Order: sequence, then C-alpha cells, then structure tokens
Amino acid sequence: MQERAEATRRAVLATAAVLFEQHGYVGTSISDVARTSGYTSGAIYFHFGSKEGLARSVLEAHFAEWPRYVERWESGDAPVLDRLVGLSLAVAREFRDNVIVRAGNRLWSERKTIPVSLPRPFVGWIDATARMLTAADAAGELAPGTDPERAARVLVSSFFGTHTVSDALNDRRNVEEAVTDLWLMLLPGLQAAPTDPVRCLDAARALLEATRGRIAPV
Repeated sequence: MQERAEATRRAVLATAAVLFEQHGYVGTSISDVARTSGYTSGAIYFHFGSKEGLARSVLEAHFAEWPRYVERWESGDAPVLDRLVGLSLAVAREFRDNVIVRAGNRLWSERKTIPVSLPRPFVGWIDATARMLTAADAAGELAPGTDPERAARVLVSSFFGTHTVSDALNDRRNVEEAVTDLWLMLLPGLQAAPTDPVRCLDAARALLEATRGRIAPV
C-alpha cells in the first residue's frame, strides 16, 4: 500500500512539473494536473494538500537533485578546476533536459505568486563552489591572490545569468555552449600560470562523459 501511494505521488509530481514548466504556477490548476495525470483531484489534495503544497513539492524535488551531483564532483581525483567545470556542464544539462529542474526554476522565478515559504536558492551553490575553489587553491591550481569565496559568488552569479539568457533566447538549447564560452572567459583569470582553458574544458567534458548514467535523475 505504501509503495502504491509513493508511486501515485511521484506520478502526480512528474505531471505537475510538466504543467508548471509549460504554463507556470498561475496557469496551472489542480484540475489540470488531475486531468493530465489520470488521478482524481481528491487524490492530489490527499498527497499534497493544495496547489501551493504541490508547487512546493516540485521545488523541493528540484533542490534535491543537487547534493548527489556536488558530492560526486567534489570527491573525484581529477584536478579540482576540471571537476568544477565538469559539474557546471552537468548542471547545465539538467537545466536543459530535466523537467523537474526546469519546473523548479520557473516556479522560483514566479515565487511571489506562490503563498508558501520556499527553499532559498544559490546559497548552496556558492558554498560548494567556494569549497572547490579553496581545494583548488590548496592544490596550486588558482592564480595567486584569488579569493575563493569572492570568486565563488562571481562564478555562481555568472553561471545562472548565462542560464537565464540562454532560456530567454532559445529555451536553453545552447546552454552547454554558453557555459563553455563563459569558462573560456573566466578560466584564464582563475588558473595558475600558464593558463590553459581549452585543456581544462576538454578534461571536464571527458569527466562528464565518464559519469553518464551514474547519476540518473530521481
């Protein structure tokens, strides 16, 4: 019985994510989710309580995607900057291809229309990036004088700004190329001399392909 309830919850959540991503919070109703998912409105209210609860659950699923990615890329043996770039490309793919991530991103952008407390974004990414940059500094990979925490804030701001522009211009179809261009601009200022951003990007892509299938979406 518990497995059946969990299967229902996951199916409703997946349907809601598609509708929220396509139509936004205001443009999606419980009736829409019921009609599309094949479950009754009563079943949806039972599992999520309200449309606000359903939206919060999608957002929580969005944020739950990331700890396993961060752990995987922080714990590798490759140079730290290679892993940081690889992580950014992996995240870019999820924002392009994973409907839970895309729906969570749209819901967060519409957060003022959702009358519930929502998870706080970006802080976890800044902390994780600062940790990786600190490790890179300890390994002699960073340019002298680089402040890992300050650089982390700049990197995260630039990364998510790149996503926003890619989303607005072509629905993130070119997001990997856009993130690559970002790193080509930023790596020469981060790397210890001699700088080699192309080598770092090639190594990051190789690491990314090696992880394919190991970190499947939930």
